[in-house]
Amino acid sequence: MNTTYPYTIENSQGERLTFLGVVREPDGDKLLGENFVAPGSGPPMHVHWLQEECFTVVKGTIGYQIQGQPEQFAGVGETILFKRGEAHRFWNAGTDALQCTAWVKPANTLVFYLSAIFAAQKKSNSLRPELFDAAYLLTRYASEYDMIDMPRFVRRVVIPIIYATGKLLKKYDHFSDAPAPVTAN
Repeated sequence: MNTTYPYTIENSQGERLTFLGVVREPDGDKLLGENFVAPGSGPPMHVHWLQEECFTVVKGTIGYQIQGQPEQFAGVGETILFKRGEAHRFWNAGTDALQCTAWVKPANTLVFYLSAIFAAQKKSNSLRPELFDAAYLLTRYASEYDMIDMPRFVRRVVIPIIYATGKLLKKYDHFSDAPAPVTAN
């Protein structure tokens, strides 16, 4: 995916992300961005196996939770860091739009992955991405990301069956430019 920055994506559930650019650093590229989240919106519990993710609140109140811990909240000027491998979720906990600056490191495939997830959410017009696209993304990029809220049986049995069916039905031609997944060193 050849991306020109700034690059903005939106889903149908009140989230807009603008990727501002990549900063080359000796220990990996840092992807810079900002997000805007409508009240009550935000991604479900998920994990970045290989990346750290950081948000600084510019406007509004962010609610966030690390798996197994209580919900927490942060306001303007506060920063939240999710470590690699740490399952987490966040949402707009206020009544006005939430705006944050953000970075993810290393950048890896995140721009492609989130662009594809948001497009699949638009296809289904819901928080849940279109089924075949979701199966493709969750299978191909399992070394990088996982959706923790999805029942284990669905992730381990149902998704692989849907993925295989999608391959047979040639549902993945629109992913011909998908970058290779990144694996841990």
